Formats: sequence, structure tokens, C-alpha cells
Amino acid sequence: SIVKDAIQAAGGATADADLEHINLALELRDQQQLYVPHKGEDAPPVSPPSAQPLKSGQESKVNINTASAEELDALPGVGPAIAQRIVDYRTENGPFATIEDIMNVKGIGPATFARLKDHITTE
Repeated sequence: SIVKDAIQAAGGATADADLEHINLALELRDQQQLYVPHKGEDAPPVSPPSAQPLKSGQESKVNINTASAEELDALPGVGPAIAQRIVDYRTENGPFATIEDIMNVKGIGPATFARLKDHITTE
């Protein structure tokens, strides 16, 4: 399902829902949380977790399709401006199909990707 379908299945958006600031075409996964901001709201009160646990003993990876700008900013080689560009890119273009697609974001080239690749996922 996609966000638009989930909102419709939940009975539709409320009058004060700000659908302009979410990606209605984003594909949802099982157990994923969706936050719809109120009109005029700058940021959600609580960011849902985006790190995906891996096999025991391995580091968690940040899901670049669901992470907040703050979570992306914590990645190596990513500052606040690039983190916001990642969020803006996926809002405008939909989810990243592969981790390599993050290089489509202005400011992320091969060198930055090399630092990121072991810390990110699209699942």
C-alpha cells in the first residue's frame, strides 16, 4: 500500500491534516508508522524510529526512505543541509529504490556515498 491508500483506509484525512507535507505515493511497509502533520505544524512532535535492526551483533542502519532530517544529519558526511535535501528529494520523487539512488541528491557524490553505504538501507 501507499500513504494515500492508508489514509483512505483510515477514513480519510481530517480537515486540519496537512497533506502537502507528506509523500502520498510513498510505499508503506509492515509495522511502519505514518505521521500526518496538522496545517501550520513545522515538525512532528515525535519522529518515528527509522533504524532497522539487523542480525544479532550487527549495527543498525538508517532507512533513507523513512528517516527524519535529524536522523539523516547524524550520518557520516551528512550535515543539516544535505539531510534536508534527502528529505525533499524523496518527497518530490518518491522512495529510493536502492541505496545508490541517494547519489541523485545534490551534494552526495561517490566520496560521500562511500562513507554512507555501510550505514544506510532502503528497507
